[in-house]
Amino acid sequence: MSSYKALLQQREQLEQQIQQARKAELSEAVAKVRALVTEYDLTQEDVFPSSKPKATRQTVAPKYRDSATGATWTGRGKPPKWIDGKDRAQYEI
Repeated sequence: MSSYKALLQQREQLEQQIQQARKAELSEAVAKVRALVTEYDLTQEDVFPSSKPKATRQTVAPKYRDSATGATWTGRGKPPKWIDGKDRAQYEI
């Protein structure tokens, strides 16, 4: 059975070997990627497309108008005070 200090030394040597192998393989991988990007004329958006689609907010036409003030309401969300609790038919546009 190996001693604790011997095992620590082996681990340190293995970590150094791992780092060297990683550097070598990483440089090869980067070279391959650069070659493919150049060969196919890829852009950043081609390789890394945005994951979120751009949301476009659509405006809704107003359905109700207060004749006294000219204020409007689309009928969505909390009703404004000028129409709350009243017959909405008289305010329809």
